[in-house]
Amino acid sequence: MSIPASLLPEILSHLQDFTASGEDALVFTGPKNAQLRRGNFSKAWRDATKTANLTDFHFHDLRHTGNTLAGAAGASLRELMERMGHSTTRAALIYQHRTSERDKLIADATGKLAKAELRQRGRPSGTQRARKGKRAS
Repeated sequence: MSIPASLLPEILSHLQDFTASGEDALVFTGPKNAQLRRGNFSKAWRDATKTANLTDFHFHDLRHTGNTLAGAAGASLRELMERMGHSTTRAALIYQHRTSERDKLIADATGKLAKAELRQRGRPSGTQRARKGKRAS
């Protein structure tokens, strides 16, 4: 899965400051530079969210936010399923929230496509021709 280019400096900084060298180095470690486990992760997460002034923010919220942003950016249902590793559409549909911004983008894009089609055809649409015929009678 691709990572947004805007996040790469932060990721590289984290790797440089908090990970050991080598291909097998752990990206995130526990308090003794060992593998994170459920027991030590919960405390590390609470400490991190407290430091960042994030109240009631769960680890899974990161996944939800990323996939909601992907949906808002135009990811198709299939693309969301692949990003999340799901085999059914049910879970992916959760991340395709309707927003007024997205609705406007869709309307604008649809309008541009319709105008381009009409210019390419060089004639009125079937609906326009039908309306014109009704007015003439």
